[in-house]
Amino acid sequence: MLGRTANGIYWMMRYLERAENTARLLDAGFRLALTRGQGAAREEWRSVLVTMGQASAYAQIHGDFSGPTVTNYILGDRENPGSVRAMFEMARSNARSVRTALTREVWEATNESWIILHEQLARPVKAGNLGEVLSIIRRQAMLVRGAMEGTMLRNDIFNFARIGTFLERADNTARILDVKYHVLLPSVSWVGSALDNTQWETVLRSVAGERAYRWLNSGNMDARGIAEFLILDGRFPRSLAFCFEKLRSNMASLARQYGHETPAHEKLRDSVSRLHQTSTEQIFEFGLHETITSIIAEINEIAIEIATDYRFTV
Repeated sequence: MLGRTANGIYWMMRYLERAENTARLLDAGFRLALTRGQGAAREEWRSVLVTMGQASAYAQIHGDFSGPTVTNYILGDRENPGSVRAMFEMARSNARSVRTALTREVWEATNESWIILHEQLARPVKAGNLGEVLSIIRRQAMLVRGAMEGTMLRNDIFNFARIGTFLERADNTARILDVKYHVLLPSVSWVGSALDNTQWETVLRSVAGERAYRWLNSGNMDARGIAEFLILDGRFPRSLAFCFEKLRSNMASLARQYGHETPAHEKLRDSVSRLHQTSTEQIFEFGLHETITSIIAEINEIAIEIATDYRFTV
């Protein structure tokens, strides 16, 4: 496969996964802001921007972290290149550039999603229909992923799509966890408080893991339990362990199809091995922030190595 084709497939799925993750994060922030005072609610909206890495760019344009302003900046502001609307446009652009590598169902699902979201986000979204719009974003992203899963051959095209999806998902889960302790929680004295527990619940909502976690832990909101769930529990499809294992599997499939491994395989194998050998106790002994920072750096290094090895820029 040409490097530019692999690049198009990979980034198409990264942008779609990022759009879905953004919708989930906004939904969690919206739910939490509804239960807080005005000042606290503004801090929650600021934390959403920080999680997405858009706080600085937002502050240069807007001085107030009000819910409507933040949500519309993230969803469809033309001055925001990282908006959800821009993500769907870039996903569609990448899909169009590799259209002959996709099934008709995948292309139609991607194109339809772009048309629907372009219409939904053409005007500012009001608080009254924010939930509906976020639901549409999640549904359209999942529709494309479902078409990919249900109609594509399990070849290199499919593997690059999955690699893009799980790299983006792992990065998102890691960043949400990191922001939890360094932005959302005012100070260490709040650990174990009602606010702390509410924030952990927000984290779980952001990764669609609240119900699964409650099933496994009888509803007990515990920092160590949630960190273990989101980092080490390979049963949850948005945990770091699950994402890294799927990356390993799809990279292994590429090696079999192409007849050789690349440096990216070794780098990923080392990361998976380290994660498997890590315990919850070690994570908190070393420091949750330090652990997550290291994992985010590894995800970025793996992504760069994959792009280099498979000549994405060629």
